[in-house]
Amino acid sequence: MSLARLIGGFVRRHWHAYVSSAFMLAGVAICTVLIPRKVGALIDGLAAHQLDQDALLLGLAQLLGLGVAIYVLRVGWRIRLYSAAYNLGVELRTRLYTRLASQGPAFYQRQRTGDLMALATNDIDAIEMAAGEAMLAGFDGTLTLVMVLGIMTLGVDYRLAGIALLPFPLMAFAFWRISAHIHTAEGDALKRFSALNDHVQESLTGVRTLRALGLEERSAAQFSELAGNAAKASLGAQRWEAAYEPAVGLTLTAATGLTLGLGGYLVWNNELTVGALTSFSMYLGQLIWPMFAAGWVLSLIERGRAGLARLQPLLDAPLTVDDQGTLDAVGRGALVVNGVSFAYGDAQQPALSDVSVTVEPGQTLGLVGPTGAGKSTLLRVLLRQATPQQGTVTWAGQPLAAYRLAALRAALSWVPQESFLFSATIAENIALARPGAARQEVEDAARMASIHDDILRFPQGYDTPVGEKGITLSGGQRQRVAIARALLADSALLLLDDALSAVDTGTETRILEHLAELRAARPERAAIIASHRLSAVAGADRIVVLREGRITESGTHDELLLLGGWYASQWRYQQLEASIDAE
Repeated sequence: MSLARLIGGFVRRHWHAYVSSAFMLAGVAICTVLIPRKVGALIDGLAAHQLDQDALLLGLAQLLGLGVAIYVLRVGWRIRLYSAAYNLGVELRTRLYTRLASQGPAFYQRQRTGDLMALATNDIDAIEMAAGEAMLAGFDGTLTLVMVLGIMTLGVDYRLAGIALLPFPLMAFAFWRISAHIHTAEGDALKRFSALNDHVQESLTGVRTLRALGLEERSAAQFSELAGNAAKASLGAQRWEAAYEPAVGLTLTAATGLTLGLGGYLVWNNELTVGALTSFSMYLGQLIWPMFAAGWVLSLIERGRAGLARLQPLLDAPLTVDDQGTLDAVGRGALVVNGVSFAYGDAQQPALSDVSVTVEPGQTLGLVGPTGAGKSTLLRVLLRQATPQQGTVTWAGQPLAAYRLAALRAALSWVPQESFLFSATIAENIALARPGAARQEVEDAARMASIHDDILRFPQGYDTPVGEKGITLSGGQRQRVAIARALLADSALLLLDDALSAVDTGTETRILEHLAELRAARPERAAIIASHRLSAVAGADRIVVLREGRITESGTHDELLLLGGWYASQWRYQQLEASIDAE
């Protein structure tokens, strides 16, 4: 979509704001062009001794009234216009956020967070300015130009108007050349700002790692270089924008010189009055604004075009996971994974290969295997964060794609390997999926996740802010808060992706006991637990061993121990390791 189509559609939806602003600007233009004419008449009256004191005071009062009217109308159109133009920024940011929120992990593997933040700020600001300031400045400048030229030609002297316009084609050519350079310079400036944004975001996120590795000076040097590049790019764009002013100044200087030359000759020969020449000179001065407006509008449009050129690909990017389902609720029934195969991107080795499992309501499935075996990938398939290339996944007899994403994910509670907490209180983080939950329900969920006692030791208890990404909590505490959040959601299927890796074995045992109690209280609730620690899945109804994306063993804990395969050997190793640690 072009910038013109985007702004055109927005103007049609908010036409009343633009029309009212245009009427106020027309009033400004009329008052503006009346002032030189009134001044010229007063000068001619004074020169001819035809004005008395009352007439002079009346004329001055009229000039003052015109000035006040211009002030009021200018304030009015700015308030009216910007209240509408800011809505375009809101619309674009909402569209961008909605699009980003709908994308899957595959999309974010190709994007940088800092660049996305820059698009939501600088680039949309540029488009917003093109829809607001540029639109009305263009209208104001054009209307003023037409009215001033009309009065100069028809109301004063056409010969002066003709000679005054001779330098203007050269200015138009200069504007055309400058605007082309501005488009390139603004695009480069926006890209370099995005690179700077990326570095700042990554550095702040990984500040503890930078400090631990002693990389502060290196990071600061990189920041300095990126900041310098961004400043140079912005300065380059500003230099081209500054070129508008000399072009306008040279044009008007040439026009003034030509006007005074011819005007002086006409006054000398009594073909023009001094008042008329004064009026014409004032009108010529009023052309400064339309000329500057033209440069300003071209600059804003080029900025908006550069911003839209970066924003549009993201708005048009296809969703990595389609949301074409129609079912609004997940019924009760088995979750069946049948012959699923999945590979990331162009990877030659599939992450999953012909995987088939079934989870009945109330059952607990354990997923184990070495690192990279495909446990997390299988959970992503169930979450519809990844779409398998082969095989099917059904729940309650319906393909996962038949459910709306919101409905499917409302039926799932997921605790990922790296638990994410928001910059809110502990209670707000636990109640994220159920903001209206009572404090007692929040505390009950925390008890089941064995985090309640830890929370009470904080000075503010459940009202303790956790900081960005839960930085004030330990890794184990963050995991348990995330588990409490999942338990409070009370979904039909609980997914734990190595969610007990940061807790000690005693805490793990208590959490698993609470999960067993919860399953007994609500027998229809199923769970899938992926873990490297086999003790976390020993009590599962069924355990599946994944190796290189394939199921190599399957059965209960006792059956797998009798089988004597990978599970049995790993169990013996982990038990030996636990006994050594206990000593």
